[in-house]
Amino acid sequence: MTVGAVLSLFPFYWLFVMSTATTADMFRFPPRLVPGDQLWVNIGKVLDNVGFFQSFANSLIVAGLHTAIVLFFCSLAGFAFAKFSFPAKHFLFFFLLATMMVPQQLGLIPQFILMQKLGWINELKALIIPGAANAFGIFWMRQYSQTVIHDELINAGRIDGCNSFDLYWRVSLPILRPALATLGIITFLQSWNDYLWPLVVISVQQKFTLQMLIASMNGVYSTDYSMVMAATLMATVPLIVVFAMFSRQFIAGLMQGSVKD
Repeated sequence: MTVGAVLSLFPFYWLFVMSTATTADMFRFPPRLVPGDQLWVNIGKVLDNVGFFQSFANSLIVAGLHTAIVLFFCSLAGFAFAKFSFPAKHFLFFFLLATMMVPQQLGLIPQFILMQKLGWINELKALIIPGAANAFGIFWMRQYSQTVIHDELINAGRIDGCNSFDLYWRVSLPILRPALATLGIITFLQSWNDYLWPLVVISVQQKFTLQMLIASMNGVYSTDYSMVMAATLMATVPLIVVFAMFSRQFIAGLMQGSVKD
């Protein structure tokens, strides 16, 4: 486990080392393995040359709102598939799972056409609304709901006068917090790191996400790699903070059902 942890953390350490070096230092042989003294210089170059804070705010808005929407709709649909009976329930669920086998790239053109007809090109909502309910999220919440929400609890809620939405909101949602944390971290990371879809629908620099901004820093003839590494380090910090905040719930969600009480 120690070896695995070191191998997993080394890329982050290497990113930090490169962020503290100059571009010339990055091509030294043997490479330097200790931090330098250029970190604040490189961060200053990032802040002076590109609109980092604007892109940071765009990424935060997109990832935050997209995650919140996914958590609501996926948990709602997963709970319904797990605890309610309705016509064609099993067919709809298997059809939903079948969509997971369709590559994301196949949907780029029709999805772009839809965004164009809606007038959402170069709008952040084009990055937030699509994918508000995804097959993996619904599948994950459905499997978790079946495991931890017992029928006796649902029946007790009905006896107390809860309607269908109250059973989800008041009775089931508090129990689903570990699964929500797990899905939330996965969704936030995917949305924060997404580059392909923003590249398709966003062309205005004021609406760039961080991934697009960092990619735009690679020049045609020359690239200041020290500045790129510093920007990448700054873009990675929020992901580490989010995981640190919800890591306990994340692990609890993954481990649910792996051991017996």
